Amino acid sequence: MRDKVEAALAKVRPYLQNDGGDVELVEITDKGIVMVRLTGRCKGCPMSKVTLRNTVERFVLKEVREVKGVEAVEE
Repeated sequence: MRDKVEAALAKVRPYLQNDGGDVELVEITDKGIVMVRLTGRCKGCPMSKVTLRNTVERFVLKEVREVKGVEAVEE
């Protein structure tokens, strides 16, 4: 499943990088929750929660049916 999640993140990454941000996969829990870290300009941005839900989570859930959700981790 990790490869599928990485592939989904690769599809969303250009949108984030266009605005100076990025996303990295931290882990996938046993419950199917994908833990990511927003980096660059996305880190600490007031809109980062919206970006996480509307962009990152949407792409990952669409591409990897086994995933139950996406959450951000802080440093």
